[in-house]
Amino acid sequence: MCGIVAYIGKKDAYPIIVKGLKRLEYRGYDSAGIALFNDDLHMYKKKGKVNDLTSFVKGKNLEGKVGIGHTRWATHGEPNDVNAHPHTCQNGRLTLIHNGIIENYATIKEALIKDGHSFQSDTDTEVLVHLIGAIQEKDNLPLEEAVRIALSQVVGAYAIVVLDKENPTQLVAARKASPLVVGIGKDEFFLASDATPLVGYTDQVVYLNDEEIAIVNANGTFEIKTIDNEVQTPYIQHLNMNIEKLEKGDYEYFMLKEIYEQPNTIADCMRGRLNAAAGWIRVGGIEKENVKEKMLNAKRFIMAACGTSWHAALIGEYLFEELARIPVEVEYASELRYRNPIINKDDVVIALSQSGETADTLAALEMAKEKGALIYGIVNSVGSSIARITDSGSYIHAGPEIGVASTKAFTGQVTALTLMAINMGYKRGTIPKSYYHQLLRGLEEIPQKVQEALECNDQIEKLAAKFINTKHTLYLGRGYNFPIALEGALKLKEISYIHAEGYPAAEMKHGPIALIDENMPVVVIATNKSAYEKIVSNIQEVKARKGIVIAIVTKGDQEIRKIADYTIEIPDTEEPLTPLLSVIPLQLLSYHIALIRGCNVDQPRNLAKSVTVE
Repeated sequence: MCGIVAYIGKKDAYPIIVKGLKRLEYRGYDSAGIALFNDDLHMYKKKGKVNDLTSFVKGKNLEGKVGIGHTRWATHGEPNDVNAHPHTCQNGRLTLIHNGIIENYATIKEALIKDGHSFQSDTDTEVLVHLIGAIQEKDNLPLEEAVRIALSQVVGAYAIVVLDKENPTQLVAARKASPLVVGIGKDEFFLASDATPLVGYTDQVVYLNDEEIAIVNANGTFEIKTIDNEVQTPYIQHLNMNIEKLEKGDYEYFMLKEIYEQPNTIADCMRGRLNAAAGWIRVGGIEKENVKEKMLNAKRFIMAACGTSWHAALIGEYLFEELARIPVEVEYASELRYRNPIINKDDVVIALSQSGETADTLAALEMAKEKGALIYGIVNSVGSSIARITDSGSYIHAGPEIGVASTKAFTGQVTALTLMAINMGYKRGTIPKSYYHQLLRGLEEIPQKVQEALECNDQIEKLAAKFINTKHTLYLGRGYNFPIALEGALKLKEISYIHAEGYPAAEMKHGPIALIDENMPVVVIATNKSAYEKIVSNIQEVKARKGIVIAIVTKGDQEIRKIADYTIEIPDTEEPLTPLLSVIPLQLLSYHIALIRGCNVDQPRNLAKSVTVE
């Protein structure tokens, strides 16, 4: 959940680390800190965002060719200067930054206190650096050996970087269940929670595996070992990411930029996988010989995800069951991992995660793998943990998503699921050839239709101003658009802090209708052709109780326009494809309401982009 950046080499470390922390601020922005070595250790920590840290350090000693930096999302201990990382050991020799949770920190802390240790913060991280320092001091061990022994004693998740001021020409890093990447330059190394801080400095990276330790040296040498002290051969990958994707350009916020990127990102997800004129869909992950038969003959798909990815999985359930006639169960990964679910060898478990590092989803996959199921991943981040643990999978190719509230990654996931469902439905003979080609043509037109849907932005901006003081909002949808109601409500909650709930429209009568009055906006996704009359009836029920109806309708719809207070049009398309269009105005509505309310839409309070801790 936190962001880690470190540097060792011949350049000044401070500007590299600060730029990296700003790129990682979506991972946490409760506090930030940096430690630099130049003849001695200079450490600065500040509650708040990275800009608060940079203001705080003006005029201070920022020299040094080696340093570590951190931006925090609080787990143990409230956000303040003291709990901010880095943390030092008892004798002040070691300095450490950490992403993750040490579950047995309390037991370790109690033992260390008995040995005379005193602690300044409330964090589990300070306990870890004290443990490493105590082990090092007791037997005068090299840092890497002390780290290795200490990590064999801890329970939990970690990505760490440690600096020893008595050997400042070396950094030691390690990971378990929390991402860490090593960037390799010429006689220099970069360490970070993901690859974004490395862009512009190097395109050679190594993604550390679980329970691996990296030792990087100022002379340009490095080594990777396991916690069991086994030397590993590094797998160096080419980093394909450009700096423009990490900048806001002419947009005020990343979220708006990413909303407007969706015509291109959806097209990128389909590129090489769809050709409507030639009449084919090819999804490489399914085509693997050891995967194809299992996928096509699966008795059941189990989809595991969290947050927005869970909503994409719900749409996947509708797609696979209707088009491919495969039974689907959608699970919160955070619940699946703690149950004793029935998972068989002829099941396929599909994991959805933007970051590919979601801790609960990873744990659920590990459990499913032990039960013998085929594991398929749909992720955005190349080289991520989920991408490496799965048997096969598909990248959505959405590019870096910096805004905490997911937009383009969501539509990328839905696009990938749609491609898979149409492909498998045709191969299984569960959709007619004529309808198959109809869906291909419709899907190929989606990027242009998303562009058309974005033209409602000015209308939505004006509409948003009417609802900035709303306390509660209800979102209703049916069929494919029920998950879109959930997603629209989540977006509003995440970035504007207005309470909102999504419901299947028919369920309104079973409780939520009691909330409706003249102060209650009700957003209705009303594009379903198969249940159109039912949707009209639901709207009339809301209006009979003086509710305010904002309806998302198909272009040209006149009937709902007559009864709704406000209508927003999207282009017509095949019903299974409507979620890719109906979500667009809901993303914009949340964005503009939050913006007018003065909220930071890219960094909403209490949230972080990638939930890599439990």
